[in-house]
Amino acid sequence: MQIRENISLRQYNTFGIDVRARYFSSFAGIDLLAEWIERKPRVKKIILGGGSNMLFTKNVDGIVLKNEIMGIEEIKEDDTYVYVRAGAGENWHRFVQYCIQRNWAGLENLSLIPGNVGAAPMQNIGAYGVELQEVFNSLSAYHLHDKKVHNFTAGDCAFGYRESVFKKRYKDQFIILNVTFRLRKHPVFHTSYGAIREELEKMQVKALSIRAISQAVINIRSSKLPDPAVIGNAGSFFKNPEIPLKQFEALRKTYPAIPHYPARQYPAPGKDDHDFVKLAAGWLIEQCGWKGFRRGDAGVHANQSLVLVNYGKATGKDIYHLSGEILRSVHKKFGIVLEREVNIV
Repeated sequence: MQIRENISLRQYNTFGIDVRARYFSSFAGIDLLAEWIERKPRVKKIILGGGSNMLFTKNVDGIVLKNEIMGIEEIKEDDTYVYVRAGAGENWHRFVQYCIQRNWAGLENLSLIPGNVGAAPMQNIGAYGVELQEVFNSLSAYHLHDKKVHNFTAGDCAFGYRESVFKKRYKDQFIILNVTFRLRKHPVFHTSYGAIREELEKMQVKALSIRAISQAVINIRSSKLPDPAVIGNAGSFFKNPEIPLKQFEALRKTYPAIPHYPARQYPAPGKDDHDFVKLAAGWLIEQCGWKGFRRGDAGVHANQSLVLVNYGKATGKDIYHLSGEILRSVHKKFGIVLEREVNIV
């Protein structure tokens, strides 16, 4: 296992933030990973996948371990489903396309989401009416302290809105090795969310298919979101907030056009879904005047207020401080506390 010292992480995070790691290495299997942990048990460790959901605000006085566990295999199938296991280091979009090419349905609405497979369950990624938990079967993860591999079911992961046990309860304790998905042989199409139907009409799609939905999602995302290879960003920086119905009704009296959606899956304990409403964080931010804002090389994207960008030489602290100003302004105007979706290091 080759360990390099004093390595720039600019090319390893989609924000393009130029911080340095005291140590850096990659691993393609448990043996190499266990070797390093055994040698340096007390050194701080940061596990890196595609670097698409991280904001580095300082140098890393420890080791950054890049997960490069690859491989895709069909585990089993029945009359309805096919079960597919993917290594945590596989690129997410390439994996989605791999499944679509084989007519395995369920991931098409999650096309073009940046990052790797291992980060998908950590974040419970979602887009256009579909969330990862709906296609998730299980995962294997290596525990940094007991040095054993543990298997997790969907219940074990405790999925929430862009949440799982790996973000809080087990933060920095497990390294995801692979994820197994349960995909449909006969698709169930999800076209009611966002602009998918409109885009399908624009594409003049006659026969609906998972390929067509995937392409529609790709078209929509490409038109709204900046390419990290061109402008540094981590996609949506903030979560869409879910607020009590009474609070929403009060807001709607002042802002009749406020976009809103059902809070489908994660009510507070003892509450029904209908007691909560999901709002569009991008709309709230735009109403506060941030859309297209730029200070130095840190800014808010001109086409999507949810996306903070690095135009070249912004530091992680520049981006972080800008996000703090946005949080405060939204709270002041709407009484809503937004939450950062990106992991801050």
